[in-house]
Amino acid sequence: GLGYCIYYIGVEDDGCHSLLDYNTVQESSFILEYIARSLNCVVIQKVMIQNEVRRRLASSSSSSSPSSSPSESDKNKDDHLNLDIESTNNDIICIDEDPLFTEGTVPNGTEEEEEEDVYKSRDIHMDEGKEEKSSEYDSNNTSGSGLGLELGLGLVKDSKVFTRCEIHIRRVETHLLDTKPISLMDVARGGKPIVSSSCDSHCDGDGDSNGVVENEKTNGSTSTDVEAVTGGMSNMQINGAGEEGKGNLKPDTAKSNGDTIGGEESKSNTEKSSIGETLSARNIRVAVVGNVDAGKSTLIGTLTTSCLDDGRGRSRTTIMKHRHEIESGRTSTATTHLMGFRHTGEPIAGRDSIRTNKRKSEDEIARESYRIVTLMDLAGHEKYLKTTIHGVSSGMADYSMILVNSRHPPTHMTQHHLNLCCSFGIPTIIVFTKTDGCPEHAMKTSKDELFKLLRAPDVGRRPFAIRKEADIATCIGKLNSLAPVIDTSCVTGDGLNLLRKLLFSLPKRRRHEKKVNRAFEFLVEDIFNVPGVGAVVSGFVNAGELTVGSHCNVYVGPTDDGSFIKTVAKSAHIARINTAHVTSGQSACLAFALKKEDRLKLRRGMVVLKESPSSTRHFDAEICVLKGEGTTIRQSYQAYVHILNVRQSAFARNIEIVNTNALGLPPSHAAHNDDDDGIVLRPGSRAKVRFEFAQRPEYIRPGMRMLFRDGRVRGVGIITGIVPPLQKAN
Repeated sequence: GLGYCIYYIGVEDDGCHSLLDYNTVQESSFILEYIARSLNCVVIQKVMIQNEVRRRLASSSSSSSPSSSPSESDKNKDDHLNLDIESTNNDIICIDEDPLFTEGTVPNGTEEEEEEDVYKSRDIHMDEGKEEKSSEYDSNNTSGSGLGLELGLGLVKDSKVFTRCEIHIRRVETHLLDTKPISLMDVARGGKPIVSSSCDSHCDGDGDSNGVVENEKTNGSTSTDVEAVTGGMSNMQINGAGEEGKGNLKPDTAKSNGDTIGGEESKSNTEKSSIGETLSARNIRVAVVGNVDAGKSTLIGTLTTSCLDDGRGRSRTTIMKHRHEIESGRTSTATTHLMGFRHTGEPIAGRDSIRTNKRKSEDEIARESYRIVTLMDLAGHEKYLKTTIHGVSSGMADYSMILVNSRHPPTHMTQHHLNLCCSFGIPTIIVFTKTDGCPEHAMKTSKDELFKLLRAPDVGRRPFAIRKEADIATCIGKLNSLAPVIDTSCVTGDGLNLLRKLLFSLPKRRRHEKKVNRAFEFLVEDIFNVPGVGAVVSGFVNAGELTVGSHCNVYVGPTDDGSFIKTVAKSAHIARINTAHVTSGQSACLAFALKKEDRLKLRRGMVVLKESPSSTRHFDAEICVLKGEGTTIRQSYQAYVHILNVRQSAFARNIEIVNTNALGLPPSHAAHNDDDDGIVLRPGSRAKVRFEFAQRPEYIRPGMRMLFRDGRVRGVGIITGIVPPLQKAN
């Protein structure tokens, strides 16, 4: 019941010795260690015991006739073999052998190479013993036995020597493990990634490296004692350097070539502990928009898989979600894809190095990466414009990439996408695609048309061509006024290296880590029903942090009547990696313990809160009507409102003209009070408007950015207040 047990190999149920030889017991111990490793257990001690039961010859064997044939002599020996139980402990051999998965140091290379080294160590165990201890047999019995035993130092591996084994196994408490991904090989080796107290002075503090662990081979061998393993493994802290984890490495055996192993272990631990930080503070979210034929999915597929396109849609089929998307070539949903970089700027190959047709999963990319760029593939067709608007509104994008087909001039959809990104204040990067085989006059026409759109007063960006790496350093930091322009081809690979280096060089624009101290706020983007798990929601952690578990009570809502459902957040995933802690800036999945009737109430646009949930149907916002096509907004005007992940129809109940430039928007037009319907808003006007949701209450708070449309984007604004909160949670 305490997670610790001792297994006896070579002992019957009634306590009698099984009379097994060394090889049989050793093979059984290997099987038991494999089973323990698969069940989240570690072998902390393995003891081989011999000479408890010894063979001896009866006295009648010495009186056999010298003239007897060899076969008769052997037959007589077998007939007169008897067993003696050792009465003293002087001749009993007890050898502590290294467990199968804790021998040696962590090798350089992949996990497959580590597995090969484990099997090599298995062969070593079969050939030689550890911690040799001297033992002597009675010379008279030895000379007369004729059994050919290997006497002297170490264990005797003859088939006629009886052996038994004691294996001490400790269960690893998975809910107390470090929430950062640690390979099972490291866990089985005694939790060596934990930083010991003796290593603090040798740590170089270099945590900004990739997720590949590189440990130098030490001259000595590491040793693990029972207390260090059991105490350290069950008390791993989130930061990986808790007080309980100290003392895992013995100082006298941790020496390496000219330095202690502390620096390497600290570096390894820091690398693994940085995965959560990589997915939040070092995660750049880029929205990819453009016209329907610009090649958005093809470019994302080429960047994430590190394989060029064949010109017939091979790259886009690797990331598309639905069958009708593959058949038509048109993306209809908003999806996200991870692109990883090492600390040197080298991109992580998106395909397996051995199985080239196998694409790496999100967790594999996250483990290897120092910096991650999340590419959000949005729809380009006009029919799916509302999906694109919702993706930009709720995607928390740091930057946007607007793709333009170099063979055709920009269309009205390109202008809508450009205005959409500028409305949310998102810096833009212009990427011209399909440059291979493009005529020069077509390229020149496309660039001239696009540059006119960029220089327009409502956009106000100057195009800046990226032709070499020095140009990247020039434009970084000036993206609010400059628009980098890169020419690419997914077939020939032209410009892709420059685009990768530009993406790696982009600084983090949204500082979600500054919102850690705020109340927990999780925006629900999608709903799943996983068999065996229950209700699972995916979304974005907008503020605060949460530690999931059996005592983690949260509120999910609001439902159609404005109330919230109180439930328990059982578990969480980040990039398909199981974790117990999520923090602001991360895209995560949460599993809830909900009843079936409550599970049916879940919908997109909900929020998960830790405390003080409330919902409302009325809110005040300061808006600006965008210039463009003629738009007339009066009282009772109905529009479709986007507020982060919330999207719903709303009515304008009250309108008040304002003449302030606090938001940096154009001044409002004069109020037209001569109309029968009262105040009228036209393009360029600014006003304070009270909206009312048409269908159900929603969770919103002051400071959120909103966008409203009636087919096309009509205006943007900021919520200034909610009045009044409708209902508290039960």
